[in-house]
Amino acid sequence: MTTYEKLTTELKAYPKRWLVTGCAGFIGSNLIEALLKLDQHVVGLDNYATGYLHNIEEVKSLVSEKQWLRFQMVEGDIVDLDACHSSVAGVDYVLHQAALGSVPRSIADPIASNEANVSGFLNMLVASRDAKVPRFVYASSSAVYGDHEALPKCEEILGNPLSPYAVTKLVNELYTEQFATHYGLECRGLRYFNVFGPRQDPEGAYAAVIPRWIDSMIKGDQVEIYGDGETSRDFCYISNVVQANLLAATQSSPGSNAHDAFNIAVGGQTSLNELYAALRTELGRVSHDLDIADPAYADFRLGDVRHSLANIDRAKQVFGYEPTHSFKDGLVEAMQWYVDKQLRQNKN
Repeated sequence: MTTYEKLTTELKAYPKRWLVTGCAGFIGSNLIEALLKLDQHVVGLDNYATGYLHNIEEVKSLVSEKQWLRFQMVEGDIVDLDACHSSVAGVDYVLHQAALGSVPRSIADPIASNEANVSGFLNMLVASRDAKVPRFVYASSSAVYGDHEALPKCEEILGNPLSPYAVTKLVNELYTEQFATHYGLECRGLRYFNVFGPRQDPEGAYAAVIPRWIDSMIKGDQVEIYGDGETSRDFCYISNVVQANLLAATQSSPGSNAHDAFNIAVGGQTSLNELYAALRTELGRVSHDLDIADPAYADFRLGDVRHSLANIDRAKQVFGYEPTHSFKDGLVEAMQWYVDKQLRQNKN
């Protein structure tokens, strides 16, 4: 039995109270779904800036009525310290996912990114400190590695940030070190590497590559690849990220600091050309009547890292993280959701 399997059994027997910020977003909604299915008590905080009510409604449809009664939704903003204080009161663990993601968004509007990702983050730290929360787990990013080119990425070695978004995530990590040192707040940062899966928004200028490309293929639009297509990423399925959050919140290790950051990925490397081919093949398997065009190539995108590959040994050693889904496993599991979503939209 894995560490995570043991944990899920323990949580079922002894429920805890969790706060998930950004609960109406992609990762946040998957976290509340997993927690409610484990019979946990969950408070969700979101201002719906980048999250959606329909994600919460989908979670409701996937859990029992009894489990749903354990969920409390709070509409509020992390830049409001009072909202942070009221949401965190009485919780055992904080899973802080609320942020303005996207490198291009941060370049277009660095002030908005800083307000949410730094000022809002600091508010959550203060509120968690004041509430004496046992552990604060938060979404960091592989963007903190910046221009450091060595692969795989190891937690101890960072480069220079390549975007305002990367700066905000680096500041988050620096702040948690201060809060661990001065206030004794245990913090764990999870450096996500290109997470994908159900409920990831394909719409808008800042949509992530996998849902955006799948959406284009289903609609018959041409996919645009930035650069030569050999840019590579360590794509990580959402189930792995859910596991990492729950383990990071609950598992202790004498060999870790109170403010460590951890790579959360699968330790694999997929180029954009390989990604396109895999999406095209899997989409064709699920939906046979699609005519998918060859991709178009555009200029490299400002602020993008060329290659990304994670060393995940620290997360394995400290809290027992073991990815359950490879990139292709996740793609097989997620593809039907993307196709069904498009069919629902067409009916509407």
